[in-house]
Amino acid sequence: MDTLSYKTKSANAATVDKQWVLVDAEGQILGRLASKVATILRGKNKPSFTPHVDCGDNVVVINASKVALTGSKATDKKYLRHTGYPGGQRETTTKELFESHPERIIENAVKGMLPKNKLGAELFRNLRVYAGDTHDQEAQKPVQINLNDLK
Repeated sequence: MDTLSYKTKSANAATVDKQWVLVDAEGQILGRLASKVATILRGKNKPSFTPHVDCGDNVVVINASKVALTGSKATDKKYLRHTGYPGGQRETTTKELFESHPERIIENAVKGMLPKNKLGAELFRNLRVYAGDTHDQEAQKPVQINLNDLK
């Protein structure tokens, strides 16, 4: 018998099981938090992972203002942006960005760990970050998970 008894299943938009996940960033180290959130967004923690499909979960991160930075990243790390005008490159330190918009630090870290293509942009839209402990996604009933339990 030359036929296979199994077939490789490839997920698509119709067969993907997307859920809402709540992550508490309080006391978490920024890079480790971002890599685990990026893994959940991408769907690599699921057995039905397909590289070219958005099969990850929607992630809500709360307490972004309580994330931990190791070493001297608070003063030495620089975030660059450009206004769009000639000579319009601006830089801010992590401490300045942390005081004004703490959620952007997590967003930048996670965005850097996603694919740099249309799929990565689509995956990034599934991330919601809030500085405090309240969020606007109560209607979706997100399930809280402990990132320390993930590998």
